[in-house]
Amino acid sequence: MQPKSPYIEVVSLNEEDFSSGQILFRHDRLIAHYAWDTGIAIGYFLGGLKAGVILGAYCSTCRKTVTPPRIVCEWCFRPMQRFVELSDTGKVNTFSICYITWDVKRISEPEIPAVIEIDGASPGHGFLHKLAEVDPNEVHIGMKVQAVWKPPEERCGSITDILYFRKF
Repeated sequence: MQPKSPYIEVVSLNEEDFSSGQILFRHDRLIAHYAWDTGIAIGYFLGGLKAGVILGAYCSTCRKTVTPPRIVCEWCFRPMQRFVELSDTGKVNTFSICYITWDVKRISEPEIPAVIEIDGASPGHGFLHKLAEVDPNEVHIGMKVQAVWKPPEERCGSITDILYFRKF
């Protein structure tokens, strides 16, 4: 039973209300064709990943290098038009040991998502990826890691061109 409202009369609907025509409704099929543009900076970044390279953007005003690259500096708001090649090594900034997947399934071998600060980028700059080939009990903040790449012929210009990061 639904609670009574002093403001609105609550009306429950059932299938009969729809099939008898008491309720007006319309079935529609959404046709939504769209395209997604990565933009200049992320386009370069994804192209770099396909080539086996991690790219960053350098701000000549702030002297910061960030990855993934941006087209505008988030500190001084000036254009960042210089893309630089970074190392495929870095260190763990933070991590989690997960025994439940993103779709809420229990797993016996944990997944270890981590924020990786990429060597060559300014401190605190990197991206989220997975760790593997490492004992979960040995993972720690500051641990040196290196990217494990897909074979070149399997890369498609996606963050998944890096399979995972492992202890370095």
